[in-house]
Amino acid sequence: MDEMKKTVLEYIADEYLDEDDEDEVSYDSPLISSGIVDSFSMVSLKRFLETKYSIKLSDEEATPEAFDTVNSICTLVNKHLG
Repeated sequence: MDEMKKTVLEYIADEYLDEDDEDEVSYDSPLISSGIVDSFSMVSLKRFLETKYSIKLSDEEATPEAFDTVNSICTLVNKHLG
């Protein structure tokens, strides 16, 4: 799980944060409610997770609540890996 959290956090930092962005993102940082991840970003994040972990996430599961923190994202992915 720790490796997955690092991977997801790195992806989010690389894809959605500008280099001059001063926001530090942690495993519990709100991603959706803070505006780091928007609805378009959620689609690419979902695609990344599905490809990286060879899973299929339904649209019903890919909610703003499920994608709001790295921890909640990894919990969702782990359900599909288990």
